[in-house]
Amino acid sequence: MPRNIALPHIEGLVSYEPGRPIEEVARELKLRPASIIKLASNENPLGPSPKAVAAMRRALATAHLYPDGGGFYLRQGLAKHLGVGLDNIILGSGSNELIEFLFHAFVAPGDEIVCGDRAFVVYKLCAAMFQARAVEVPFRDHTHDLDAMLAACNGRTKIVFVANPNNPTGTRVDNATLCRFLDRVPNHTIVALDEAYFEFLDNPPDTISYITAKRAPNIIVLRTFSKIVGLAGLRIGYGVTSKEMVALLNKVRQPFNVNSIAQAGALASLADRAHITRTRRLNKQGLAYLSGEFKKMKLEFIPSVGNFICVRVGDGRAVFDALQRRGVIVRPLAGYRMPEWVRVTVGTMPENRRFIRELKIVVK
Repeated sequence: MPRNIALPHIEGLVSYEPGRPIEEVARELKLRPASIIKLASNENPLGPSPKAVAAMRRALATAHLYPDGGGFYLRQGLAKHLGVGLDNIILGSGSNELIEFLFHAFVAPGDEIVCGDRAFVVYKLCAAMFQARAVEVPFRDHTHDLDAMLAACNGRTKIVFVANPNNPTGTRVDNATLCRFLDRVPNHTIVALDEAYFEFLDNPPDTISYITAKRAPNIIVLRTFSKIVGLAGLRIGYGVTSKEMVALLNKVRQPFNVNSIAQAGALASLADRAHITRTRRLNKQGLAYLSGEFKKMKLEFIPSVGNFICVRVGDGRAVFDALQRRGVIVRPLAGYRMPEWVRVTVGTMPENRRFIRELKIVVK
């Protein structure tokens, strides 16, 4: 490529490193794909919602047609499910795309965003892409310090990101603290509540009430179908916010950004309570098992409310590499300023036991 064509700030970006796919690891290490378990990307170990799969099979018959660009029926289903208006919902290709919409609509070069220093790394990557400054506030007790984040806001702050539960630490902010924070953030600053793991909470905050009661037009709640109903491969998420913000974000949304197969699967999954209940039950069982085993091994871990858990293993990258050679994929956390830790997705119980067996060999 000829020199000096790419924008200088883009050349300096570091690409996001996702959890490695099974097929890629199998090719690299010459392992059988069937012998590998992936516990790296917080995917649903039970697979996709069966109701979603059935709906997607039916939708394939019309895959030659463009999708409904506005996602009317899915937004209608979500509106009924959440008790909000149709115009309070915007769809995205995963909630990641909605994060990018926010930057397109609100962030200019030289602006600032505020996030936690061990929150989802995409926030600061987007800031760099849009030539904004990411003010990373240190975590306290492995979770967001909302008082410090509020203190970090100033006249240049356009968006504050709060991931609750947080990825990768698996921690949450208690409801009372979160509500106090939301009531204090000035209306000229957008608050993006990233609730990708919301459905795993036993006592979730009622953040939607801020939209239905029109208490805070600056709040947007981001959620996804990737986790609890197992549709990560479809890339579909949604945002809930004021009608005014939805109208603005639709101006930066590409037409047909959510495909028709994903829309059909997501809509059907809303009614699959059995799959959601099974997922939650399996997750609780897996978290209890992994926590108990870490205690027996005298390994420090962070109690989690998500579908993953962080454990301190010494040299996180070395343990990641050693486990991978043994056919177990986890996630090293050096990119989150946690080089001694790995993050492990809760799998099926056989997968959890396999991971513990291999970890005992590796850390020994």
